[in-house]
Amino acid sequence: MEKETLRSLTIAQDVSVRDAIAAIDRSRRQIALVVDPNGKLVATVTDGDIRRGILAGVALDGPVAQVMHRFPTTVRRGDSDLAVRQIIRDRKLQHIPVLDDAGRLVDLVTLEELFEVTSKSTRVVLMAGGLGKRLRPLTETVPKPMLLVGGKPLLEQIIGVFAEQGFSNISISVNYRREMVQDHFEDGTAFGVNIEYIEEDEPMGTAGALSLLKERPTEPCIVMNGDLLVSLKFADLLKFHNDLGATGTMVVREYEHQIPYGVVRSQDGLMTGIEEKPTERFFVNAGIYVLSPQAFDEIQPGKPLDMPDLLTRLREKGSKVGVFPLAEYWRDIGRIGDLEAARSEFDRVFKA
Repeated sequence: MEKETLRSLTIAQDVSVRDAIAAIDRSRRQIALVVDPNGKLVATVTDGDIRRGILAGVALDGPVAQVMHRFPTTVRRGDSDLAVRQIIRDRKLQHIPVLDDAGRLVDLVTLEELFEVTSKSTRVVLMAGGLGKRLRPLTETVPKPMLLVGGKPLLEQIIGVFAEQGFSNISISVNYRREMVQDHFEDGTAFGVNIEYIEEDEPMGTAGALSLLKERPTEPCIVMNGDLLVSLKFADLLKFHNDLGATGTMVVREYEHQIPYGVVRSQDGLMTGIEEKPTERFFVNAGIYVLSPQAFDEIQPGKPLDMPDLLTRLREKGSKVGVFPLAEYWRDIGRIGDLEAARSEFDRVFKA
């Protein structure tokens, strides 16, 4: 980070909360760094810290000490990028102050700079309201998206993938045991994102639930089932959708099926050949979609609707519906065997 930028977000211990807000706004980094007269880091203040302080009744003209975080995660100058990336992943951070051996502030590493991503305004909708019947008895007390994969809830890992790629506007559709999801993630601040909830009192389907969004999207949005682990670069998916001029796009993956018998080919009653145990290949729905704003014209408020039905309706009315083939890692956590596979594969795929 440039020294001038670093200075712009550095504040003294005796300033007010209002001064901290000004520093955060000035730097556009959603953080201010509190240092002592010798330049040693004392604390950090994020916009989330300030929001929580205001809700608790903190006066804006009061001392910043009321809202600052005195024990932030830091790294030392010279720590490897790999080690810093791992800390960002594990702790779901947006920034990490860099200190010298004396504890003086020398830099600030940001998620965007370290992973070479830019913040994106795209709305991401995660469908996490299912009953998870095929995962019983595990889901009798815990909703499927909260089952642990890689030591954390599956939904937390999904949100982490989006956050690392710069997607911070998240909506989560909840129904079954919704309070467990909402209590864990709250407004998303602790995970580096902004979370809104779509509360389904009864199942609305992957498309019908979108009618419950607080605001209709003004740009293409991503919709994804909340029981998937995928290493897709979502910016590539959005570019494909936009370049095609599509109203809707479905991500597909290749599925192979081997017929266990010899297949006999014939014509006019005569055998033309025998193919022994052939393998057939199909594209199947991967549970990830992009919808342009005009697609919402086909979603009726309060009416259940599944995404394949919506995309079929769009195609029948003459709109372009794209098909994006997935070559990256994909795992649907639908059954206990899938969950076990995801747990064994997670470190290799997402921490390599």
